[in-house]
Amino acid sequence: MQEIRIAIIGLGYVGLPLARLFATKYPVVGFDINTKRVNELMSGKDHTLEVEDNILQATLKPKADSAIGLYCSSDPADIKACNYYVITVPTPVDKNNRPDLTPLIKASETVGKVIQKGDIVIYESTVYPGATEEDCIPVVERISGLTFNEDFFAGYSPERINPGDKEHTVEKIKKVTSGSTPETGKKVDALYSSVIIAGTHLAPTIKVAEAAKVIENSQRDINIAFVNELAKIFNRMGIDTHDVLEAAGTKWNFLPFKPGLVGGHCIGVDPYYLAQKAQEYGYHPEIILAGRRVNDSMGEYVASQVVKCMIKKGLCVKNSNILILGITFKENCPDVRNTKVVDIVSALKGYEANITIYDPWANPKEVMHEYGLVTTKEFPEGKFDAVVLAVAHEDLLNIDLLKLLKEESVLYDVKGISKNSDNRL
Repeated sequence: MQEIRIAIIGLGYVGLPLARLFATKYPVVGFDINTKRVNELMSGKDHTLEVEDNILQATLKPKADSAIGLYCSSDPADIKACNYYVITVPTPVDKNNRPDLTPLIKASETVGKVIQKGDIVIYESTVYPGATEEDCIPVVERISGLTFNEDFFAGYSPERINPGDKEHTVEKIKKVTSGSTPETGKKVDALYSSVIIAGTHLAPTIKVAEAAKVIENSQRDINIAFVNELAKIFNRMGIDTHDVLEAAGTKWNFLPFKPGLVGGHCIGVDPYYLAQKAQEYGYHPEIILAGRRVNDSMGEYVASQVVKCMIKKGLCVKNSNILILGITFKENCPDVRNTKVVDIVSALKGYEANITIYDPWANPKEVMHEYGLVTTKEFPEGKFDAVVLAVAHEDLLNIDLLKLLKEESVLYDVKGISKNSDNRL
């Protein structure tokens, strides 16, 4: 039996935890084009905080060899001896919300240069149904000169990583698997089954597995959009949405979704992948895109509510000092990808307010690079005309928010947690 050697292409929030897990049982090479990221990992540090430093350090090995463990590299030559290639690169959308497969295509090119007969390439990146076999595999074929399903094979096993979640880690989440042939499907399923303690589900085809992943997040997006719309309605009626949801939640089959900002690399992006493919087949997905419109509007809506509260208290919005607490896309996580808090900031700046952004989790350099916004990890001094609790980091929940407020200041709670807020979403 051939020895399993695994290459993980992309060492971000998805790739690193998976590489670390596989490395407990197999020789693994983690590949990333970002040499700074590779050097950081080989020094035993992970700025995403998905893998604890002591665990990472215990997993690392000094070179790409047949020993069990993880070696990280930005040199494609180091993955040439592998026979399983797992691609975990991001799948973003462009400024017009159209799927951007560039990272996937480039990763496929990288694999195409090293893949050999009998090898299997597995995609974990979230895509629309058909992307693996129609968009990615032809690239591997073209670069390698090998024939798909004769010389090499493919699988798809969608990632289910929840950044910042230390309870539902990769090995504890049931894994959907699939293969380009029945035999390949069994091999891919066996590979994941060997490390995923929660078990696996072998889908009949790659397209089924792709579709399953993209609807998981589309379903959540639509449900959150529904409660966001309820929040807008009940706010006009003077009814607290969270009180309504608590009462409705006493029914056994009521789904416990809450209003909020929908950002990140999954829920705020994946529905566009499904919508794009649907439109190619001549179908306009009304509910999916309506949900996206509602959720994409929430940052501006929050800003308008903050301004309304300030005006009611007789505060001048122009030149006011407003504190935003949290900039990441979710709590207890440094991930700022596609965060919708920036929409609140942008809208408030449109009123010529002075904005201070405090987030003990976010990297100020990364926020500046991604959004051109100045943030701080230092707790702000003084009092503000308005404070917006945008992200429910545990660090922020322990703050006495009243100390940041003047007598007539506004406290707006996006997450619906503080009992002292003037308003909450």
